[in-house]
Amino acid sequence: MNEPAIGTLKVSGATLRYEVRGAGPVLLLIVGGGGDAGIFEPVADALADRYTVVTYDPRGHSRSPLDGPDDDQCVATQADDARRLLDRVAPDGAPAYVFGTSSGAIVAVELLIRHPERLARVVAHEPVLVSLLPDAAEQHAFFSHVVATFHREGESAAMAEMSAGCGEERGEKPDLSGLSPGMLATFARVRKNSEFFLGRVLGQFSAHVPDLERLDAHAGKLVPAAGWASYGLRLYRPAAALAERYGVALGEFPGGHVGVVTHPDEFALKLDELLRKGQ
Repeated sequence: MNEPAIGTLKVSGATLRYEVRGAGPVLLLIVGGGGDAGIFEPVADALADRYTVVTYDPRGHSRSPLDGPDDDQCVATQADDARRLLDRVAPDGAPAYVFGTSSGAIVAVELLIRHPERLARVVAHEPVLVSLLPDAAEQHAFFSHVVATFHREGESAAMAEMSAGCGEERGEKPDLSGLSPGMLATFARVRKNSEFFLGRVLGQFSAHVPDLERLDAHAGKLVPAAGWASYGLRLYRPAAALAERYGVALGEFPGGHVGVVTHPDEFALKLDELLRKGQ
């Protein structure tokens, strides 16, 4: 395990907690689904001999508090947070690598749209960009219903509805029995983010419509990716749509939507492979 250097960064409306480990070109990992930096710990450790790996808790999650009361979250704001963090950890302006998963992949794509000069390559793992799909209205209605269920019936009912609708009962569940004390603490911590994610993130992010005209201009830096176990499922389809739009092969990671947790060693190897293809 590589002990990270821990820092904080004041951004508009929040203070971000971040971790830096390793040496080499900067690789920023952006978590999704109410997670925080700890989710990436095994993958970050595995890549720290090749990259300066940067992880962080998104605003409003875990150890990155908002300045005021909880507010609805905005993709553009979180993309700006990521850009400011890159400015902190790579002040020379050297282009960085970025990996995002789930809602974090939406942020990664938006970062590419807004600040392409700061990025060398972006791997977007199962971004929940359902606006790209031909049945976008149906997809938006699904996520809106999940959010409504949360407000009406609570977190457990909403999470069960979302898991069933995204096919997660078919996928792999994280096995917590062999996790380190640090990772067990991470899972206990991120569970507390569920209400914020369901109430302030899920609806706003799943409704996000990226500026495809601007993305088209920099699509050569984008690697759409998904887990092999997600094939055909709701959260697989937007990545497949991006790959089809740009005429590229869909990057295939081990596991499903949470492959970064269920297969961290293999996941790290695949991420390194996809990043190096751009060199």
